[in-house]
Amino acid sequence: QVILEESGGGVVQTGGSLRLSCGASGGTLSTYYAAWWRQTPGKERAFVAAISGSGKSIYYADSVKGRFTISRDNDLQVLHLQMNNLKPEDTAVYVCARAGDPWYDYGNQPSIYNFASWGQGTQVTVSS
Repeated sequence: QVILEESGGGVVQTGGSLRLSCGASGGTLSTYYAAWWRQTPGKERAFVAAISGSGKSIYYADSVKGRFTISRDNDLQVLHLQMNNLKPEDTAVYVCARAGDPWYDYGNQPSIYNFASWGQGTQVTVSS
């Protein structure tokens, strides 16, 4: 069972940047479609960005296009999310997730049910 652990969250002012990382242990992250989601109290978990197992296909939610960049290092088993020009509405717990099946690409509208492994999340707070 792979264990995912996020890091890099924090408090930043509007317009600032943060870089989130998600490390995998006990299993592999490479070859699996992986994604970042975010959650705020009282709302459903929302898709942020995803990347295919090879890293060749990348998908973003409209709300973060042009500001966030997802990347992966399959050798180091790490997933990253570079977040620039942050806005107060980006405030959330950011969670990384790994798909249940290797190599399958879920495109730009994955379901939470496509993912078998989830991290605990890291808090991102953007102050105005």
